[in-house]
Amino acid sequence: MSFKHLGQAVLIIAIAAACGKNRVQVTENGLKYQIHEQSDNERKGKVGDILTMHLTLLNNKDSVLRDTHKEGAPFQMLLQVPPFKGSYEEGLTMLSKGDSATFYVSADSLFTRAMQPLPPGVEKGSDIGIAVKVMNIQTEDEYKKSQAADFEKQKAIDAKIVDDYVAKNGLAGKGQKSPSGLFMVTTQPGSGPTPKPGDVVLVHYTGKLLDGKVFDSSLTNPQMGGKPAQLQIGVGMVIPGWDEGVMKMHKGEKATLVIPSTLAYGPRGNQGIAPNSVLTFDIELVDIQKGQPGQMGMPQPQPGR
Repeated sequence: MSFKHLGQAVLIIAIAAACGKNRVQVTENGLKYQIHEQSDNERKGKVGDILTMHLTLLNNKDSVLRDTHKEGAPFQMLLQVPPFKGSYEEGLTMLSKGDSATFYVSADSLFTRAMQPLPPGVEKGSDIGIAVKVMNIQTEDEYKKSQAADFEKQKAIDAKIVDDYVAKNGLAGKGQKSPSGLFMVTTQPGSGPTPKPGDVVLVHYTGKLLDGKVFDSSLTNPQMGGKPAQLQIGVGMVIPGWDEGVMKMHKGEKATLVIPSTLAYGPRGNQGIAPNSVLTFDIELVDIQKGQPGQMGMPQPQPGR
């Protein structure tokens, strides 16, 4: 074959490969998909791996239902055996780190299996478009090691932020910093007992970002009607900084907690709270009770934290 013919053959192959991308294809199990980017990396996702990816959910009119790009942190999931035919988990096993694709999944199957009603904007019998960009693929052991390394790195960053905040606001010498990184200042002593793990506490609280912006308060939250939040303490039902700080307080005590992100909402953040945010909470421990909590006044921690 001449160089001319060889060049033409290479061009035809390249064009054919390009045409294969972004073309809707269907697996034997009925999953419809488009591949946008695909590398030659042989390591692809398999059942049991932890996938880190950006994800965009679209209804059948291409309206965005969720976009992790706008949430400030990618989505992480344990890749499981596809729960139904045409599930997007099957498609994820085709992808490597850096690859991107869109999967089209039956909305009825997706939400019925999850025992959830169809969300607003999703029609019965329609498909959900799930556009993904794979950022990383890790075994469970690799994931745990990277999480531990990231935690220690962020803990050091948070420690400096907390120290700077304490110094700037004249709190040095007025409170104590624990080995975990939590800084706590008692603003009104209490003479009552301290709660034990599993106790139900009633607390008034105001949560702020370090710039002073209030993101939540029991005093102004319309769902609470000005009543104290009622929650179970010391059993992982609230962020770790709350468990540690509130369990040191006496009934009737008021305190300010400066909570590093590693004891708050971590790298995923929360509604109105950016990832890796150091937070402050003004807390009043109103009462301590035994038994199960009623209304949970504080949001629960992110999974795995």
